[in-house]
Amino acid sequence: MYSEKVMDHFMNPRNVGEIPDADGVGTVGNPVCGDLMTVYIKVKDNRLEDVKFKTFGCGAAIATSSMITELAKGKTIEEALKITRGDVADNLGGLPPIKMHCSNLAADALNAAIKDYLKKKEANK
Repeated sequence: MYSEKVMDHFMNPRNVGEIPDADGVGTVGNPVCGDLMTVYIKVKDNRLEDVKFKTFGCGAAIATSSMITELAKGKTIEEALKITRGDVADNLGGLPPIKMHCSNLAADALNAAIKDYLKKKEANK
């Protein structure tokens, strides 16, 4: 069973969409279950000013994507990099063991977006 919070984030996902001029974009997928997530970040003064996502996947994948955007928004780059897979699941009130891989995808997509941003920033020096 899913927690009430997972159902809320699935039925009413926060921060859905793209950031056209995103500073960083991270896309990850799980070929086993077919979930695909893209996280977009906008950075200002070393803080995640905006975080959005597009996810193709199950309810848990959508809920974890929604939660990662809420956890990351307003954080510094360093703080956002410390958000773990466990943080995502805990903030959703837990996930069934068979769906824990979904929280892994959300954290991985955020990390990929931040790494993309840092790579671009380094290249523009």
